[in-house]
Order: sequence, then structure tokens, then C-alpha cells
Amino acid sequence: MSLIRSWVEAANDPACPFPLNNLPLGVFSPAGGAPRCGVAIGDKVLDAAALERAGTLPLADAPLLDRATWNPLMEAGPAIWSRLRTILTGHLAEKSDTRDQLEPHLYPLDAVALHMPFTVTEFTDFYAGRNHAFNVGTMFRGPENALPPNWLHIPIGYNGRASSVVVSGTGVRRPWGQLKSPDHETPAFLPCRRFDLELEMGAIVGQPSSGPVTVAEADAMIFGYVLLNDWSARDIQAWEYQPLGPFQSKATATTISPWIVMKAALEPFRTSTPEREKPLLPYLAEPEPMLYDIDLTVELTPNGGATSTIARTNYKEMYYSAAQQLAHHTTSGCPMRVGDLLGSGTISGPTKDSRGSLLELSWGGKEPLSLPGGATRSFLEDGDTVTLTGAARGEGYTIGFGECTGTILPALADPYAR
Repeated sequence: MSLIRSWVEAANDPACPFPLNNLPLGVFSPAGGAPRCGVAIGDKVLDAAALERAGTLPLADAPLLDRATWNPLMEAGPAIWSRLRTILTGHLAEKSDTRDQLEPHLYPLDAVALHMPFTVTEFTDFYAGRNHAFNVGTMFRGPENALPPNWLHIPIGYNGRASSVVVSGTGVRRPWGQLKSPDHETPAFLPCRRFDLELEMGAIVGQPSSGPVTVAEADAMIFGYVLLNDWSARDIQAWEYQPLGPFQSKATATTISPWIVMKAALEPFRTSTPEREKPLLPYLAEPEPMLYDIDLTVELTPNGGATSTIARTNYKEMYYSAAQQLAHHTTSGCPMRVGDLLGSGTISGPTKDSRGSLLELSWGGKEPLSLPGGATRSFLEDGDTVTLTGAARGEGYTIGFGECTGTILPALADPYAR
């Protein structure tokens, strides 16, 4: 597919993340205005809620965009998802005769505030990138035992906290927790010392389930994707994770990008999961390519310092697709709900500069990362800003997600000091 040209001129720039091919969905507020549903196009955001009220965006018998969340539209189902894109594409196309009706509802992107684009119902985070799992396992168990016996058979995951999912730009407070060092018999209650980022993609469930679904059915349930940073307190995790896995170490915050890229915009970029080292059980078989070719970048900016790119990788490095993760999630009969968020797990490539966490980039702190100006990082310091970006590149156009950004705030004073 090639670029679909728009009368919003900035959308025709091959480097623009929001061409007419994309039409990502967000929630924004103009200066002095209330949050409302919007669609990014070029360097503007279109007030989709206002278009629906005016009858220019007829989607259903009852309003779907009268709340500052895209959940009602998700609930309406795939036919409405397709209708939204078809109507908007017609209105915004280069030779559209409705330009005059839309222009009053366009706002400059750099003059609006962005909010959570949907209401997160549940959050599940996976551990489904082979390179990341192998790197972490090698650090703690050696290369011979890096992957646990089940890893090549099953998408490993854990239930996280929907309440701690935040939108890009929200500050992330360094957490307190129980820490234990090798030379002390008992733990201490201290601020996290090994705070980390995790480069991930998030899949948003747009349709519910009431029992097990196939991989194909799971793929059809997925509404869209966001960038996701699942902040991780590595030292808290090291003490708490046995025998039941991550808990407080993953409950501080999970940051997502402000724009939902609908699955339809990513169709030209489908690619296959890697060749299986061990055959998967039939219920995890993929009927078609289920991953996407999306370039991913991690930037780190120290407080007052220069920004540097510390990792580049691609979503196609995943071992399990979001559809496989979702299908596996339903095997027990676990109901999935509209607004459920699935984190892919850390996305790392095969080379050192493609590792999606500081734990890997610094190899557990043994090989600190060099930054411009002579600074180094093993883990995140207060004032550090982490920015994730993603782009799928087509013929003369780019599908972007916006930035997924968070700045580390100092830990609060001891909350239990009396």
C-alpha cells in the first residue's frame, strides 16, 4: 500500500507519523476545553466527538463518542471500527468535498493536552521475547539453563495492575520496597536502587470473550496497539518473585503512548513469528502472520543532559504474537473484557544495542552504559526521562504511535516514618 494523500498537507510528508493511512485514536483537550475523542492527522488533531454530534461522522443510532474514552466504540464491534475509518478517510482525502465542514474542528497537535485514550479494564504483562528471556536467564542461571522448560511451549505472563497504567508524560515516582543484598540476612525497606525501563508493545482487546478462543478469533478481537513501558524495580523483584512471580516490583507504573493505532492501519506490515525451536500445541497455531514489522527506539535524557538513543529493535523480534497471548489467556475460560491491555513483554533484538531494558544493556550493572558527556547508567537515576518511539514504514508514509515518555521522580520520604 502507498500513501493516501490528504488535504491536511503535513499528513503527506513521508516522515509524518500520522498520515491518512494511520488515523490513530486519542483523547485530547484544547486550551480551556474538556477532554474529548480525537483523531491525529498530520500536525493536527480532529475533534471526532464534535463531528459525531454534528452528524458528519454517523457511526450508530446512539452516540459512541460522547465520553472521553474510545471504549464505547470498541464495544460496538469490528463493523463500526471499519465504518469509522472509511468515513474519516473519505472526509480527509485530498479531493474531499467536505473539507469546509471539518476544518473548524481541527486543532494544532502542539497546542493540546493528551490524556488516557481508553479505560484500562485489566492489565496482563507477558514475558514473550526470546532474546530478552534468554539474556535475563543467562545472567541468573547461565546460558545452559537460561530458558525455563516451559518457555518454548507457552506464553508466560502475569496479571498486573490496571490502576497503575498511565499516559505518556506522566511522572513516575521511584518506589519503596523490601530490598535484600547478598551480604545481609534480613531485608531492608528502602527506595528502589535498580529501577528500569521495559520496551514493549501493548495490544488492546476490543471485544469480549466468555470461553476459549482460537488464535484467529483472538486476532479479530484486538482493536489496536500502543507503545508500552512497563517500569520495573529489579531489586524489589529479585527479593519477591519466588515462588509466585512479580508483584510490587511491577506495580509502580506502566506508561502507554497516547494514540491507539488501530489494527487495520498495521495490516500492510504483518510478518510471521520466528521458526519454532519446539512445536507448539495446536491451539497456539497461527493461521497467518500475526506479528508486525515496527521499528522501535529507546531514548534516554538525563536531567539537564543530552538525549541519546540507547536501543533500537523491532516488534517482529517477539517469539509469541499478541493473538497467541490472548488465545492462551482464554484457555482456562478466563473472560476477556473490552479495554483489557496485554503487554508484549520486553522486546530485545540479538545484538547488544537492541536490548530493550537497562538490565540487559548494562548486563545486570556489570557493564554500565556510556552516555554523552561521560555519564554512565546501569539503572535509571532521578530526573532521567525515557522516551519510546515506534514506526512502521510503508511506501512513502510512516505509521507512528506518538511518544511514550516518562520522567523518574525522586522517592517520597519514608511513608512509614513516624
